[in-house]
Amino acid sequence: MVKREPDSNKGTFGSLLEICGSYSMAGAAIMAGKGALRCGIGLLKMAVPKSIYPITASAIFESVFYPVEENENGCFDKSQTPFLLKKAEESRAVLIGCGMQNNADTAFVVNSFLERCSVPVVLDADALNAVSQNRDVLKTAKSDVILTPHPGEMARLSNLTVKQVQKNREELAKSFAKEYGVYLVLKGADTVVAAPDGRACVNHTGNPGMSTGGSGDVLAGMISSLLAQNPKLPFECACAGVYLHGLSGDIARDKLGEISMLPTDLIECIPTAFKKCNL
Repeated sequence: MVKREPDSNKGTFGSLLEICGSYSMAGAAIMAGKGALRCGIGLLKMAVPKSIYPITASAIFESVFYPVEENENGCFDKSQTPFLLKKAEESRAVLIGCGMQNNADTAFVVNSFLERCSVPVVLDADALNAVSQNRDVLKTAKSDVILTPHPGEMARLSNLTVKQVQKNREELAKSFAKEYGVYLVLKGADTVVAAPDGRACVNHTGNPGMSTGGSGDVLAGMISSLLAQNPKLPFECACAGVYLHGLSGDIARDKLGEISMLPTDLIECIPTAFKKCNL
């Protein structure tokens, strides 16, 4: 973590661009944004389709917003890619994918960022589905890339079944990270974080109460926030984000129980997780 010196300012703690959301999935963008803010990012910038700007802006007061043109399905239009790339280069890290929906325009944006973006990129959700159709683009990515698949997304990325993915999680994560030169966060019980140089960690925080839609969006925001603050430490940021996410889930479970806890409860428990880590 970046130490909070007395003379710090928002620039000290980095800026993050989130490219997330679509007409039917504003919540994914909101949860990713709030997860990022709770992890100490200096400045959050959110690019969202124009149709969901009123929703996201009314839910997150602390972000700068870029409402962009959308296609007929209420998703990012690929014509906005040059603008998004420009804003990315003004940031320290980028998160792409939460709630974007899987379509040709999403794939165009994702591939363009991998080919041209010079700052670290986190790919989640529909960005992973786009990459699964063109995995080799990862090998020539211009910057460090962190992928955050759940077992179903990992199955699509690796052309395996979910059962095969779950059978040998750590070795699969390490193999994929090495082959494609990426940092991989294979989510699930005992989340595995693997680096292209062979390093790997298995996380033991978290609980079944986190098995609900939206938890992954929060995690993506948390990892991206830490990465924007420490862009030269992608493996460490991924490990720290996974650990803190699981710890926040354990705190929420102790307060609310596994059945009733929500992803938004995780966000509210992030500050306590940091305190438990003496941060």
